[in-house]
Amino acid sequence: MDKSVAVSRNDIGLESPAGRKLPVGLRQVVAFVLILLALVALWEGYKLLGAVTAGSIPMPVRPDDRSMPHIWSIVGALFKPARRGGEDILLIILLRSAVFTWREALAGFTMGSVVGFALGVVFVRSRLLERGLMPYVVASQTVPLLAIAPMVVIWGSRLDWPAWTAVAIISAYLTFFPVTINTLRGLRSPDPTAVELMQSYAASEWQVLWKLRLPAALPYIFTALKISATASVIGAIVGELPSGIPDGLGRALLTFSYYYVSGPEKLYASIIISALLGIVFVVIVMLVERMVVPAQRRLAE
Repeated sequence: MDKSVAVSRNDIGLESPAGRKLPVGLRQVVAFVLILLALVALWEGYKLLGAVTAGSIPMPVRPDDRSMPHIWSIVGALFKPARRGGEDILLIILLRSAVFTWREALAGFTMGSVVGFALGVVFVRSRLLERGLMPYVVASQTVPLLAIAPMVVIWGSRLDWPAWTAVAIISAYLTFFPVTINTLRGLRSPDPTAVELMQSYAASEWQVLWKLRLPAALPYIFTALKISATASVIGAIVGELPSGIPDGLGRALLTFSYYYVSGPEKLYASIIISALLGIVFVVIVMLVERMVVPAQRRLAE
């Protein structure tokens, strides 16, 4: 009887190998590749449309216009010397800059995450502090980053800080907010009956926090960390511009923007490497999440 049930389920496809879902990681890779191919097709299709209509479409792209190079021209520029007569190809230079920027972003990411988590814990412990400080936490994100970055750099130079320290602080400024909000939400996510049960066993507030609230908040915290990973890279790149740091992706983007008319491929290649740096950072956080948080408790599966 069990055999007939299994056959009938297989006949309708419930246990068919072909009907099984792909692993989550493989689905994400496939989705990323498909979106990338769609963006490439959209880019090249728009160039083709501009050539067919002789540049009469909105934001015209004429056949002889180099401001929107082909994708293969951008990729090819990565494997050519960045400067005439130079030895290193553009890809090597950008990778070195990416590593330098990532170290700044990692320092800012760490500082912002610690501050954000601490604020979330404080707000859970004290409703009064939450009501008093939360408006300022929210208002801090309404100030333009371009207005804050020069001030932080100037203050850092007066205090004789290393230039990268000011950049890390700017990166932390973008990082702490999502961590604060998601930590607060996650720490309050446990069922009230579970909290009452812990209290009935005479558990202290810190025991409830570390043994109940924190494990329940981990999916929320890692969701915020994935958002903050990309924000930290953006903050590091923006912070490098007023700091005058010769290394890093910020300086590379600024330098190649000066030569946009004669060589736009280099600027687009720098943008691609910057985007890949953010993606790699998010992937690292996701791998840590898979090691720390059980699969059945992750928010995004």
